[in-house]
Amino acid sequence: MIDLNYHHLRYFWAVAREGNLTRAAARLRISQSAVSIQIKKLEEALGHALFERDGRRLVLTRAGRTTFDYADGIFDLGSELLGALDEQAEATRRRLRVGVLATLSRNFQIAFLDPLLNRRDVRLRIESGPLDGLLPRLEAHQLDVVLTDRVPIRPENAAWVPHTIDEQPVSLIAQPRSRRRRALRALLAEEAIVVPTPASTIRTGFDALVERLDVRPQIAAEIDDMAMLRLFARGHLGLTVIPPIVVRDELQDGTLVEVVRLPDLVEPFTAITMRRDHPHPVLVDLLERARRRDEER
Repeated sequence: MIDLNYHHLRYFWAVAREGNLTRAAARLRISQSAVSIQIKKLEEALGHALFERDGRRLVLTRAGRTTFDYADGIFDLGSELLGALDEQAEATRRRLRVGVLATLSRNFQIAFLDPLLNRRDVRLRIESGPLDGLLPRLEAHQLDVVLTDRVPIRPENAAWVPHTIDEQPVSLIAQPRSRRRRALRALLAEEAIVVPTPASTIRTGFDALVERLDVRPQIAAEIDDMAMLRLFARGHLGLTVIPPIVVRDELQDGTLVEVVRLPDLVEPFTAITMRRDHPHPVLVDLLERARRRDEER
């Protein structure tokens, strides 16, 4: 049985987290060649290759993912030990790094993460951006989960897995005006409508709906950001195609009304995670809570 060199393991862990040898070496303040040598020694000791190249990127092998999971736990425990010895409670908190599609509904984000908001044993970090920027960071283990309403085509060799965690209905939302009490087909044909952009799943479903109804709606604006769509709903005199959860506060205080729910049209919300032999316990709990909420509806 080999004696594990934790010095080598830490260098591997740093590179796996960064997904890049240059950045890891800079963070460790040693040369790239020194890092490469230490990782090579670790691979020889373990008897497995831990990385493979994909263009300029370093991608973990299956053995590398297993090693990273254990290394993550080992160094988390090390941080907890230091925190206990130094009486620093902050160091013992579990971190959860969440990447969020920049256009995703803020109300949905809060609803999903709500169980963590008052937990003193969890340190939450939320970063937003485009999906093509978040997924590489997830694959490099710089994020624990990515929340999105747009799931890209999954490559055959992808190590990430999408989990559908919620589906929200989509409605026509407007300022309160009684004259809108008309059939859906008439509303779609006669009112100016603000819609999401064609890239969204909502827009895809909306286009299919109006095609079935043989209606040519008057599109006043196309918006890819839920926060901006919410603002348009509040100021636009026509109708807005939007999930009610996005304008929940406005519906509650009467600023906006739900004119009609669009049939068979929902917005799916997805959490994307990496395949891991030892999943993040906080994340497992969040996903399970989301599944139970979905089953109870």
